[in-house]
Amino acid sequence: MAASAGALCVAGLLALTPAAVADAGGTEPTPPGGPRAAAPHPSLLYRPGTQVRLRAGASRVPAVSALSWLVADARTGEVLAAHNAHRRLPPASTLKTLFALTVLPGLPAGVRHTVSERELRGIGAGSSLVGVTEGRSYRVADLWRGVFLNSGNDAVHVLAELNGGWRLTAERMQAKARSLGALDTHVVSPDGYDAPGQVSSAYDLAVFGRVGLRNPDFARYCATVEATFPSDGTSSYPILNTNRLLSGAKGVKPYRGLIGIKNGYTSKAGSTLVAAARRDGRTLVVTVMNPQEGGGSAVYEEARSLLDWGFRSAGRVEAVGSLGPPPTSTRPTVAPAVAAAVPEEHGSAWTEAGLIAGAAGTGAAVVVLVLRLPVRGPDRS
Repeated sequence: MAASAGALCVAGLLALTPAAVADAGGTEPTPPGGPRAAAPHPSLLYRPGTQVRLRAGASRVPAVSALSWLVADARTGEVLAAHNAHRRLPPASTLKTLFALTVLPGLPAGVRHTVSERELRGIGAGSSLVGVTEGRSYRVADLWRGVFLNSGNDAVHVLAELNGGWRLTAERMQAKARSLGALDTHVVSPDGYDAPGQVSSAYDLAVFGRVGLRNPDFARYCATVEATFPSDGTSSYPILNTNRLLSGAKGVKPYRGLIGIKNGYTSKAGSTLVAAARRDGRTLVVTVMNPQEGGGSAVYEEARSLLDWGFRSAGRVEAVGSLGPPPTSTRPTVAPAVAAAVPEEHGSAWTEAGLIAGAAGTGAAVVVLVLRLPVRGPDRS
C-alpha cells in the first residue's frame, strides 16, 4: 500500500510539472496535463520557414505573405501546415483571446456594474473603443460584446478591474498561457495594446482560440456579427464585429462556415487574426500575423486561402506538429469584485448553484494541493 501511494504521489507531481523549454533539437515542450497528441513524425514547428508534409495528390500550400501563420484541426489539435509557428511577434488585439480565457469564467454575464472614472484611466492613445462611459451601468455581457465585436479597450479596462486590477489580470493571463503550454506569450498590457516586451506567436494564438471555442460564452461572443451597446438608461446603438471574414465589412466576402474568433491591428503588430471555420463536420483554426503585402484586407484574404487549403487537404497531409490536448474541464472562479453575484442574465452558461459548486470545488482542490505539494521557490523562467 505504501508503494502504491508513493507511485500515485509521483504521478500526480509529474502531471503538475511545468512545461519544459524546447531543446536544441527542436522538439516541442509538453504542456501540463499530459503529452501532446501523437504525430507520425517529429514536430517541425520549431523550424523556421514553411513546414508541411504533403501526401500524393495534395495541393501546395498557398502563397502567404504573413510573417507567421498556422493551420490546425481544432478537434485533434494536429497542425496541418505552419510558417514560423513559434516566431514571437506583437499580437495586437488577438491577445484578447487569452484575456477572455482568463477573465470570462469568473464574471457572470448578468452582473451589473457602474463604471468609475478610475476604471477608464490608462487607455492607450488611439485605442479602439466601444463607448463605455463613466457613471453608467452595464451588464458584464454588454462589456464582453464590446470586447469581442468592437475590440473595445475601454471595456477591457473595466473587466480587468472587476477581475482584481490591471496588473493582477496580466499576471493571471501569463499563468493561463503557461498552463496551456503557450510558452511564446509574454503579457504586459491585457488589451493587446503595444507594449515593450509584449509578444505571442501563431502557435500560442491558435491554442487560445481552440481552447476558447470550448467555452460556450466565448464561442457565442466571438461568433456574434452585430449587437447593440447601451448608450444611456433607455437607448442603445448598433455595433458590428470588426472581423471582416465574419461581417463582410469593407468589401471582404464573408467566409462560409466561419465561427469567429478575433482580429487585431496596431502600428507595431500590423494586422493579426485568429479565425475558425466549420465545414462538413470538421473545424479548422488558423492564425495569420502581420501580412507584408495586400493592404488592410490582406490578413482576411490570406486566412481565407489557408482555410480553403486546409479543408481541401483533409486526409492528404500528415501533421507537422500538434497544439496539444485542450483541458478536459475548467472550474469557474468568481472574480474579487463580483464575489456576491446578482442573478444571472437569461441564457448565461453560469448559474448560482454552478458558481457555488465551482468555488467549493476550487477551494477543495487548493487545500489538497497545499497539503500535498512541497514548498517551491519563485518561478524565474
